[in-house]
Amino acid sequence: MGKGNSEYQGNASQRFMRATGKLRAIFGPANRSSLVHDMTEENRRLLAQREAESQQWETITRPDGSTYVVPRNPDDKSLR
Repeated sequence: MGKGNSEYQGNASQRFMRATGKLRAIFGPANRSSLVHDMTEENRRLLAQREAESQQWETITRPDGSTYVVPRNPDDKSLR
């Protein structure tokens, strides 16, 4: 019997993974982990650390449209 609407097809990423199975054999597997999960305590600490690190930098835009990053406080060596 053919595939019907009553049969579980999976979400879009699962259908894509099945459709590209031969390509993945050549280019390597994709990550199949769930995107819907609670953050662990370790991940919360890492996120807080990354946010604190990003707060010490400032992005400057030149008139030609290019950007570069400079420290907000050049004397602050706490996170470097």
